[in-house]
Amino acid sequence: MDITFQYTRKRCDFGRQPMFCEQGPEMCDSIATDVAQHRHYMLRNPVHQPTQHTPAFSERRVNTIRAEYTCSGAHHAEGGWPRDVNIIDPEATQRYRRKIEKDDNYIQCVMSLSTGMEHYVLQNNSIDMYRTYYAEMSSQPALERNSCRTVNVYRDGAGDGGGRTTGPRRPITSICWQPEGGHRFAATYADVDFYRNTHSTVDSYIWDIENANFPEVVIHPTVPLLDLQFNPRDQNVLAGGLINGQVGCWDRRRGGVPVGACPPHVAHRDLVRNVLFINSKSGQEFFSAGPDGACKWWDMRNLNEPTDEMIIDVVKSSFDTQSMANANGVTALEYEPTIPTRFMVGTENGLVVGGNRKGKTPMEKLPAKFEAHVGPVWSIERNPGFLKNFLTVGDWTVRVWSEDCRESAVIFSPPHRHKITAGTWSPTRLSLMLLAQWNGMIAIWDLLRRQHAPVLTMQVCEEPLLRVRVHEQGNMVACGSRKGNIYMIELSQTLTHSDKNDKGLLTAMFERESKRERILEARLREIRLRQRQAEEGSPRASAADLEPALGDRDLADAAAHYHQLVNKERAAM
Repeated sequence: MDITFQYTRKRCDFGRQPMFCEQGPEMCDSIATDVAQHRHYMLRNPVHQPTQHTPAFSERRVNTIRAEYTCSGAHHAEGGWPRDVNIIDPEATQRYRRKIEKDDNYIQCVMSLSTGMEHYVLQNNSIDMYRTYYAEMSSQPALERNSCRTVNVYRDGAGDGGGRTTGPRRPITSICWQPEGGHRFAATYADVDFYRNTHSTVDSYIWDIENANFPEVVIHPTVPLLDLQFNPRDQNVLAGGLINGQVGCWDRRRGGVPVGACPPHVAHRDLVRNVLFINSKSGQEFFSAGPDGACKWWDMRNLNEPTDEMIIDVVKSSFDTQSMANANGVTALEYEPTIPTRFMVGTENGLVVGGNRKGKTPMEKLPAKFEAHVGPVWSIERNPGFLKNFLTVGDWTVRVWSEDCRESAVIFSPPHRHKITAGTWSPTRLSLMLLAQWNGMIAIWDLLRRQHAPVLTMQVCEEPLLRVRVHEQGNMVACGSRKGNIYMIELSQTLTHSDKNDKGLLTAMFERESKRERILEARLREIRLRQRQAEEGSPRASAADLEPALGDRDLADAAAHYHQLVNKERAAM
């Protein structure tokens, strides 16, 4: 007896799996807290209660009614033809078919059998659940979700030299990523008083992003390092600036011992605040700057004397001479490898000065000057996709400038409540700016999404943030704090990659804002010229005697209202 039962289905359905789609959680019900019942709740400690979250199942075997089947077969060579019909002769079979089709019972039999046949045919014509429908329709753009999270913290190992701090915390002075997408970064620390006396160790570290417990290399300078930069040509070589004005170089393969340092008599007169490598044939040249107001170019193969020197003293005519007494102290450096002979510096008095090494006269060496901020310029960096535009950070604001407009910034933020300590561009998303603030927050600005406020802010820590650097891939951000902690932040995909239309939109925005500023500059020059002509024509005439239409009518109305209130208060006294 055969006790098997056969299930049949189409061959095209073998091995196919259903295609599922992700769906977010849905709130089915929400029960509010009963205050009356909550008062009877008592906390017991400790409490051990076993809980089984899965339902209990039981199994039972039942013998069902067994059907009896018999196996029989039939062999049909050519249908069920009568014996008097020769199946080999086509004409005989055709005559028999026409005879049957003319019979009246033939139509009734076909109609009665068509109902059942149609049922089984329609079963095979059901909707295919494995097929992807509406694939030819264009998909809707995904909803942008901006987010960031802290993935690791690298703490200063000043106490025991092993990544765990037991002594005083040292503020971060610089952070530099390894070039060409490396997974290391160098960090320098300095804890000095007003007289520049150190209170703890002067070591700096090279960290591996995969290991936050211990630094990979410990660098041992003689005095605190203020800046440390990787060589773009050789990932194992670094150059740094010291607090005593000297510059030196280190090799990661040789440990933390310095490979070379410049003599004290050719060093800077003050501390070295910034160091940057330049685009040279040897790949061993860099330049440094500090509060003494001088920029010096060095060759790592011979640090006995600088190869070139430039005083950051902006003169008004070609007949003036530059002097160190009138030099502007440098607080920030900027260099773009695609423009080998040009650089930019931010000064302590709020100026941004553009330099040219190929200049012969003082006017040609320092051709551009921007009155960027009231106080020191803490950060200056060109946009990686638009080299004419650069951002500056100072006096609680951040501003985006264009080299074509020197009197005013094309984009500027409102004054913040807390001081902005550092700013940088994203190398992959050209419209993204990242700002570190004194209250421990990092603000992420996207100029294409919003220009009056950041698109995302994150409270990184409670202590002030001093430095911020973005990885070349744009997804990792290193933030250094005042207590010596480096927080590694991971950005979401929407904050990392640019859309295909972003560059065109950003180009149009920069051109529009630059054109607006040029129109305003031309208007201001015209107003100043008319004021000067009015003063020269009549010695008693002044800017207050001119019509408000020449200047700002709202400003004149506000001034008149102010003087009216002052006179009223004086009369009441």
